[in-house]
Amino acid sequence: MRSFGRTLLLAAAFVAGAAQAQGWPAKPIRWIVPYPPGGSTDIAARPIADRLGQVLGGQSAIVENRAGAGGNIGIEAAAKSSPDGYTLLVAPDAIASNPHLYKISWDPFRDFVPVIQLARQPVVLAVHPSLGVSSLAEFIALAKSKPGVAYATSGAGSQQHITAEWFAKVAGIQLTHVPYKGGGQAIADLVGGQVPAGSLGSSPLIPHYKAGKLKLLAQSTASRAPSLPEIPTYQEAGIQGLVIEQWLGVFAPAGTPGEIVERLAAEIGKALADPGIAERYAKSALEPVGGTPQQFAALLRADYDKYARLIKDLNIRLN
Repeated sequence: MRSFGRTLLLAAAFVAGAAQAQGWPAKPIRWIVPYPPGGSTDIAARPIADRLGQVLGGQSAIVENRAGAGGNIGIEAAAKSSPDGYTLLVAPDAIASNPHLYKISWDPFRDFVPVIQLARQPVVLAVHPSLGVSSLAEFIALAKSKPGVAYATSGAGSQQHITAEWFAKVAGIQLTHVPYKGGGQAIADLVGGQVPAGSLGSSPLIPHYKAGKLKLLAQSTASRAPSLPEIPTYQEAGIQGLVIEQWLGVFAPAGTPGEIVERLAAEIGKALADPGIAERYAKSALEPVGGTPQQFAALLRADYDKYARLIKDLNIRLN
């Protein structure tokens, strides 16, 4: 009887979820971005949210920036939202690394369903021209002769921080981390020469690089990003095994009906293939990706395990 009762409950839940999915969407969809406006996550989210609003019954999209605590405030808000398809989270790969750095109330596997990967971009090593180096080999030689070269990142524990410390360990050099509260001031000080080097996301650096105000020495992806075809990867420059992709993706609260997740993935995939959105992404050095929920879930698991290992091996700590 207990088994029969449980079966009835599961069947009822399935029918309710299917009915909910058939009527979806019947109101605006809220897109939580756990970072301030203007950053890579926000830039990636807005055109997708607008496009889905147009194709999903003309429902408007509400992009809500819930910044703070390394993205954890916005991620937690999404985790606590109703799993009805009316709240989505657009998050970077910090959702895979933050559980190893912070004491948090959410879990990326328990509290979320991966929908689709939006984009990826490399972490790049940038230097001010006054440092006098033009290649990764020259940077390593300088760091060996003058240990403690300072480098900026957007914060302790970020993918930028992890990338630089991984590079330093493999290269056998000592660097001095200068964490900032966000990339804006870090880039301003790097361009101004207050800090000689930076391990930062590629998007906001490219205009300064093209203007000759910065030199880019290496990028962290497995292959060269389309926006930086002339910049070698860390592996090409001799730092074997170093591959980190900063990615962005869409998540739904756990329990969101599967029909809604699949439809979201299909419609977002179509949007990513649109030339207009691809052009907007390219201007921000974001490479559209797409794929299935299953592929995105596999990426989340792989990076969760990778960051657990790297954070421990590199002794990454929050200040």
